[in-house]
Amino acid sequence: MTIQEITEIQPGPSEETAFAQQWRDWHAAHEKALADPHGFLAITNLHWLEESPQRFPDAPGEWSTGEDGVRVTLAAGESLELDGVTITGEHDFGVIAERDSLYPAFGDAVVEVAKRGGHDILRPRHPGNRLRTEFVETPAYAPSPRWVVPGRFVPFDEPRPTTVGAAVEGLQHVYDASGQIEFELDGQSLTLTAFNGKAPGSLHVLFTDATSGVTTYAANRSLSVDRPDSDGVVQLDFNRAANLPCAYTDLATCPLPPAENRLPVAVEAGEKIPNERK
Repeated sequence: MTIQEITEIQPGPSEETAFAQQWRDWHAAHEKALADPHGFLAITNLHWLEESPQRFPDAPGEWSTGEDGVRVTLAAGESLELDGVTITGEHDFGVIAERDSLYPAFGDAVVEVAKRGGHDILRPRHPGNRLRTEFVETPAYAPSPRWVVPGRFVPFDEPRPTTVGAAVEGLQHVYDASGQIEFELDGQSLTLTAFNGKAPGSLHVLFTDATSGVTTYAANRSLSVDRPDSDGVVQLDFNRAANLPCAYTDLATCPLPPAENRLPVAVEAGEKIPNERK
């Protein structure tokens, strides 16, 4: 199907009802994951590991990192559970890959052991964290087919390592950009640099627009895009522009959009500034 053919499709009343319900289902699933007992709203702190062992008030053990990776030393009576194995005493988690995480559990909590921007970090996640227990919902624009925009994905000859900033000052992330998405919005020809998505062949876009810092979160929003068809045609459903965890908590290390993904138009669709930021 060509971009022109997609543009000419006009949904009828029953299709609009189904469209709105599909959006509500998507939004509910996104909210559920966010408010999971061990989701981002449950994070109580962001600890940066050092060579010298450190003990933290919201996780058992003394933690350190070095050339051989992350290590914990648990005192008598302390333990962690990981993949069905009970950890006691001294334990080496080894070198953790960039953007990977482990989640050893203790009591009703887990402690995320991760690497972000080249740094080993610890993020305990407690279900009783106030940010999680008081969470109600994320405000959002009403879904509208107007914001389902056709585009065309133009792949790069080779993936381009792209350095972007992070929600944490001084931290940087490097992602492989797979290409650009060309589209039109409000009569303007625009492009967005796209990274690889979670599903094979899918794409992931980080962007800001003229609503950023006004009605939507200032730093970034995220958009997942299904695999392009054989002609490179994609759909950008801006109704599903989602907040990243940093919109809710300062304990997230979310990436910022590349400079070219700052759209000059107002995308009045998708999730708005969370109530927690107001």
